[in-house]
Amino acid sequence: MMQHLLKPPKGARKPAQRVGRGDSAGQGSTCGRGQKGQNSRASKGPHRGFEGGQLPIIKGLPMRRGFTNNFRTQFAIVDLGTLDQFDAGERVTPQALVQRGYLNDLKLPIKVLGSGELSKSVTVVAHRFTRSAREKIAAAGGQAEELA
Repeated sequence: MMQHLLKPPKGARKPAQRVGRGDSAGQGSTCGRGQKGQNSRASKGPHRGFEGGQLPIIKGLPMRRGFTNNFRTQFAIVDLGTLDQFDAGERVTPQALVQRGYLNDLKLPIKVLGSGELSKSVTVVAHRFTRSAREKIAAAGGQAEELA
């Protein structure tokens, strides 16, 4: 089959329902939204953060002690001391870290911390590096490559 001969299966493409065009059209006057209430209005539904009339959490935050950011990026942590166990000149990738058993899986992005010492020149590939980790890798003659 050629690309120009492809077409969607029968019934997959339907014309949009034209609402508010008179009672004979099937979706007249109230346009299928019912009579009254929040969901019958033009701006359809509550705004983000609306909690049903209860004081929204964003207004109460200054009164609370501390705050947990649910949208933070969680990293898998690797110390420089761990990287010292690789051979000199070796390329330390996330896959190599999993293969050696230093990480369980590749689900989380990897961050290299500057704790520990690095005595060999290795090329380290990770998502983030602390400033001290970059300096120690460069001082040992290695390279820090950042993944996107």
